[in-house]
Amino acid sequence: MEDVRATTAWVATHSSHVLVDSAGIEKVVNTIDDIPKVDWDFEGIHYFDNGPLTVQYLFVLDSLNFCFWPDKDLNYDDLASGLKAALQNDKSAFDADRLQKYTGTQLRELLKWPRPLPLEDERVRLLHEVGIELERSFDGKACNLVDRCGKSALNLVALVARHFPGFRDHSVYKGRQVFLYKRAQIFAADLWGAFRGQGYGEFKDISSLTIMADYIVPAVLRQLGVLKYSPALASTIDSSGEIGPGTEEEVELRACSVHAVEKMRELISKKLGRQVLSVELDLWLWASGVQCATLQHHRTLSIYY
Repeated sequence: MEDVRATTAWVATHSSHVLVDSAGIEKVVNTIDDIPKVDWDFEGIHYFDNGPLTVQYLFVLDSLNFCFWPDKDLNYDDLASGLKAALQNDKSAFDADRLQKYTGTQLRELLKWPRPLPLEDERVRLLHEVGIELERSFDGKACNLVDRCGKSALNLVALVARHFPGFRDHSVYKGRQVFLYKRAQIFAADLWGAFRGQGYGEFKDISSLTIMADYIVPAVLRQLGVLKYSPALASTIDSSGEIGPGTEEEVELRACSVHAVEKMRELISKKLGRQVLSVELDLWLWASGVQCATLQHHRTLSIYY
């Protein structure tokens, strides 16, 4: 993930709309005596059977894990628990051949959602993409994809991005390519969390992952005083205006979040005298954000988060 760290750091040093506040980072770090322990499935909403079917579930989940905000009643919990219930009802629901054939209506039925999903056509397209490539290259099973990575989270992210175009989360910013790979990284992080670092979740380099740049974490970092926005950007976000995908503002929000948390991680690790993982900080920040009803986040229509 050095390409993620290096390119997001470049954005942070050339940013026009978002500032990573070093004093704000130090202030937050000074209040931290330890990273609050957040269990991966703290809400009990995920499917888990300690085997290959859990890997299949997580890959489908992370293929669809984006853009909930246009429907004010829809959130990640609905997706995770809906897919869990579907799999408990029918163990073949996520077989590769079936993933290739789902329609928008069928996906809604699967999730028991009463109306069209945000970016529904894209969600269906990505399910088809996953089903086709799993069948073509991995005998239909996401666990074979994981087996091929050699217990390396870095290899897994690269493998996912190579085989599944819908996971290629990068942008061009001021003439430079910027890599973020939110959903590919979160697949590795979800495996690590679900399997508690064992079996399919054992990665020798879990520390290589960065945070998963979405729309919750930047808002939490803003609340903490770690990120500062230009008046125009702050006004757009506070008035619930949309920010276009790939715009300077959108790339800066995500990239500066990654860079800021990397700086936080370095200082917290030094303070605590132990290695702190970005995935730990990500889960803590995200869990804090989703439990804050008044959190004002940016709004971008995107398949990447």
